[in-house]
Amino acid sequence: MGVPGLTGFVGERGACFSELRLRDSKLVIDGSSLYHRLCFSCSAAELRRGGDYGVLAATVRRFFGSLRACGVAAVLVLDGGRGAGDRKLPTLRDRAAERLRAAHGLSRGQGGCLLPLLARHTFVQALRRLRVPFVQCFAEADREIAALARRWGCPVLSLDSDFCVFDLPGGYCPLSRFQWQEVCPGEGAPGCFIPALCFSADGFCRRFGRLQKSLLPLFAVLCGNDYGEVPALQGFFGKLPVRAGSPGGRRGKHGFMRGLLEWLAQFGEPAEAVEDVVRHLKAQRREEVRQLLHSSMEDYAPSDVNLEDFFQLGKYESEEASSSGLPQWVLDGLVKGELSPFLSDALMLRSTFLHVQVENMQRPSAHSTALPIRQVIYGLLLKAAPSSEAAAASKQASKPPGVFEFDRSQKTLTKTFVQAAANLSPRFCDDHFALEKLMEVPMSCRQILLLETLGVKMSFLESFPSHLQLPVAVTCYWTRCSEPKVKLLQLKALLLMIVSGELDRITNDPDCTALHDEDDSIAYNQFLKWKEKKSQSKDFDLDAAHSFCQWQCCLQMGLYLNQLLSTPLSEPDLSSLYSGTLVHSLYQELKSTPSVENMFSSSPKMTQLYQVLLNTVKSSVSPDLFQKVTKTKSESRKKKKASKKTKAVRCPIPETQNSCDFNSHICKRNQR
Repeated sequence: MGVPGLTGFVGERGACFSELRLRDSKLVIDGSSLYHRLCFSCSAAELRRGGDYGVLAATVRRFFGSLRACGVAAVLVLDGGRGAGDRKLPTLRDRAAERLRAAHGLSRGQGGCLLPLLARHTFVQALRRLRVPFVQCFAEADREIAALARRWGCPVLSLDSDFCVFDLPGGYCPLSRFQWQEVCPGEGAPGCFIPALCFSADGFCRRFGRLQKSLLPLFAVLCGNDYGEVPALQGFFGKLPVRAGSPGGRRGKHGFMRGLLEWLAQFGEPAEAVEDVVRHLKAQRREEVRQLLHSSMEDYAPSDVNLEDFFQLGKYESEEASSSGLPQWVLDGLVKGELSPFLSDALMLRSTFLHVQVENMQRPSAHSTALPIRQVIYGLLLKAAPSSEAAAASKQASKPPGVFEFDRSQKTLTKTFVQAAANLSPRFCDDHFALEKLMEVPMSCRQILLLETLGVKMSFLESFPSHLQLPVAVTCYWTRCSEPKVKLLQLKALLLMIVSGELDRITNDPDCTALHDEDDSIAYNQFLKWKEKKSQSKDFDLDAAHSFCQWQCCLQMGLYLNQLLSTPLSEPDLSSLYSGTLVHSLYQELKSTPSVENMFSSSPKMTQLYQVLLNTVKSSVSPDLFQKVTKTKSESRKKKKASKKTKAVRCPIPETQNSCDFNSHICKRNQR
């Protein structure tokens, strides 16, 4: 993020940093940087297996526990969507390609970092649970973060080198130099503190003579940032001092930066430097580049948006949001983090990125399984979306509305047009139920649409606690719609993982109001011993990983559709729902030791929960799905060939479903 190479460049100059003992202070945190940093502190094994969201949530809890112990009043600011201009699209495409390469490397046992699919969602849930004040901006949050930190005179905590460029009176604390795990006791009355290093733009500028802070934005633009590089500057770079050269020259990026800063030090203000740049260019390009440089420097001017209003009043004014034409309920949901930026990108840009996981690159993307859910989401969003050139062009060509998706095809990033669902439930086909009026649709109708999309009926889910109903519905959908078909042992491993999360919740969660018996404690302790014994396993089944990736994709889109419909089903706690390390261990163990299926036998409640989960899912699919069938070699070849084809076809939903005869409801408890 930010200016490539700048973090390393300023890191070589220790005088730019001062020691900071952070206590009894406000702190503005760049949310995107924080959840990436905390997630990547997990082991590579967890990242390879799809993430351990309980570990991430626990790390978030410890982080903010350290801040509160030191009296630090932190607020967190999250990036929103890509913004109406979509200016960072080339950079985002490059990063998506980088993630694809990282995923492929991890799938082959190599090192690398890849953010698990639901990490951001888990992070937001943890913030709510910890009552950490946070806001989700309409687009990229850098300027709003800088403006709030300037208003409060406090530091910014981030990993984005752009904050070396903003004028921040309270300074910029890199997360890499923020020792939150080493809280110091302090001396005397002040109390404990977190040791950190704080970057000062003033100290940085003093390293280059009379360099003015106001010239740092031009420096960043000339170096190239997330918004790309300014074209037609090679003529100028060739005139720089010999010490600088060009960004890709023999002296390297740091040599170029040093020479550029020394050259900038001769000017008193940015306008002078810009004129010196453009005089080295061809006459016909000068005005274009002059305007581009000035407009690009505006990216480093603090925003006029006052986020303090949100933290005090629960809302704030944003010209970009107001001019977007989005319904007010959508804007409110976005700012509170109740709606994902995925939805605003699909609505405004008709374009989304589907993030790759550690999956089998020879098979269609794991996101293919959730395509019908996304089509329903797009159908709801585009029913009466704000007008745009893309929408007008689509209408003119008499084409149905749809969204371009960036996803992978094997190991290549691709862009594919996906048609929005045209056959929504009849209740949603009337113009009265356009996006602007979606919240006027009775909640019961919205719940029906969600369940119809996932192919289940509410009668299937009523036996389960409310927080498990959406995961159960998603699991039924995944089992029915995945290609290749889900194996029975994969399903059992997933359900055992869900039961273990429920057992952990009722045993350890202080917010859980459900009573647990001694049997539950015994079962939980036995489970922990088994888990510790198996946690060191290095076995990795790529086909199983692909199947579990498909489940996460289905859950992600189930969560987004549930959000869009204003949660007709309770949102599950992801921290207790999914552990990639655990589900892989369970799958490997089931293959060699089928008796592990009875690991919760000490707890009648958990045993019953597992059996009801298994029976419910199995009853929602064809009876012969899990039966072994002997095939000829020619049939196997035909099936393998067909599985390589990806089609935007809706997964069939059975008209009737067999109901399960449950003798009693499981886990009768107060719902949170």
